[in-house]
Amino acid sequence: MPVLTGTELSAALAVRDLTDPSQGPHALQLLVTAILDALGGDVRLVRAHPVVPVKENYDQLGYAPDTITRDARYTRYAGDGTMLRSHTSAMIPPLLHRLTAEPGWRDVMLACPGIVYRRDAIDRLHTGTPHQLDLWRIVADQAMIGADLDALIAVVLGAALPGAAHRTVPSSHPYTEAGRQIDVLAGDGWVEVGECGLAAGHVLAGAGLGPAVTGLAMGLGLDRLLMLRKGIPDIRLLRATDPRIAGQLLDLAPYRPVSSHPPVTRDLSLAVAAGTDAETIGDRVRQVPGAEAVEQLSVLAETPVAALPPAAVDRLGARPWQVNLLLRVVLRHPERTLTDAEANALRDRIYAALHEGATHQWAS
Repeated sequence: MPVLTGTELSAALAVRDLTDPSQGPHALQLLVTAILDALGGDVRLVRAHPVVPVKENYDQLGYAPDTITRDARYTRYAGDGTMLRSHTSAMIPPLLHRLTAEPGWRDVMLACPGIVYRRDAIDRLHTGTPHQLDLWRIVADQAMIGADLDALIAVVLGAALPGAAHRTVPSSHPYTEAGRQIDVLAGDGWVEVGECGLAAGHVLAGAGLGPAVTGLAMGLGLDRLLMLRKGIPDIRLLRATDPRIAGQLLDLAPYRPVSSHPPVTRDLSLAVAAGTDAETIGDRVRQVPGAEAVEQLSVLAETPVAALPPAAVDRLGARPWQVNLLLRVVLRHPERTLTDAEANALRDRIYAALHEGATHQWAS
């Protein structure tokens, strides 16, 4: 199984966790505080190192051994039995185990914020290092039901996005029962901001909690919640260093757009292995120097090499088992205007990272 090199792991761990006050102030911390203050009761805020045992990220939460998310295309393995957590839910199993040894507790809210690591597509709502907040209410001698989940959703969204319309739709998760997806209305469409459900009995039992213990489980996408709260159009802006932008990321006031920079579009014709998906493409592109200027990647067309004319096969240097992807790359640096030379050089670096044919077509 492929694992991260020491250099890759160090680079991942060097990415600032915007939810952590020890790494500097950020509006994400204010959002977390607003949510936790609204909950009341015995709220326990817990942080943990992002390198976790695989068993805590997957096994103890009920993920099947053959689930696709365990594939190295989506999971960043750090070594034998360890990985960079793919969700803050990885902090929950050890906390549940602690409860089994703690006398006297009756009703606690476990709150676990932090950065997580994904292999994800590139667009205005996705990043390879998003921030999440897991909220698990664990209760002894009282059965949690759907109405309790409704109440939790209302409190959380009321604190994070006052006045926003929301809905839930059925969604299956290994660690919940009667699972739901949480969407918020933004303009004319719905944006997913979290998932929730009744805490799965097998997760609680696996931690040694008895049958009289039930719970609620919720995972929130903090980046999207902050974008909706402030009206921020692009997730990359949350890490901007331009003082005109960074200064606005210290409060929850509406975002005031700075002067926009024109987009630059480049279309790439690539030969890649069949089955290469948007998440794999996004992850490769994020490793390219200057990738912070990539606003969006879109696959316009996918054609098996066997269906291409001979001239196209020769131009790509394509092999029979590959496919031809037509990829549109939108370049727009969040803080400055790109020159044509910079755009062409970045286009070529992206092309070199993705194209697996024997011949190449360079822009610069």
